[in-house]
Amino acid sequence: QVQLVEAGGGLVQAGGSLRLSCAASGSIIEIGAMGWYRQAPGKQREVVATIASGGGTGYADSVKGRFAISRDNAKNTLYLQMNSLKPEDTAVYYCAAHITTSNYVMDDYWGQGTQVTVSS
Repeated sequence: QVQLVEAGGGLVQAGGSLRLSCAASGSIIEIGAMGWYRQAPGKQREVVATIASGGGTGYADSVKGRFAISRDNAKNTLYLQMNSLKPEDTAVYYCAAHITTSNYVMDDYWGQGTQVTVSS
């Protein structure tokens, strides 16, 4: 079994910062690409940022220059540093990862989500 557990969400004023983390645990052999997604009320889930196993990153236009994704492969942990937060960043944030487990099966796993609320 694989689990992704997010932490770090909360309530912050516009212009503030938050740092999300996502720890993967279980019978993991290898973690490939990882990413952060978000879903605001009444909207579809959208990609926020992604990071390849080698460290290459990609960002949604709406967060470029404000958010930074990183990973610690030794700790199987993904991070999202969010600066200059705006009310429109309010959403449930999910982490996802492409993982190979001990039975050599590859699959995509999702965390349970963490709420980020930015007040104006």
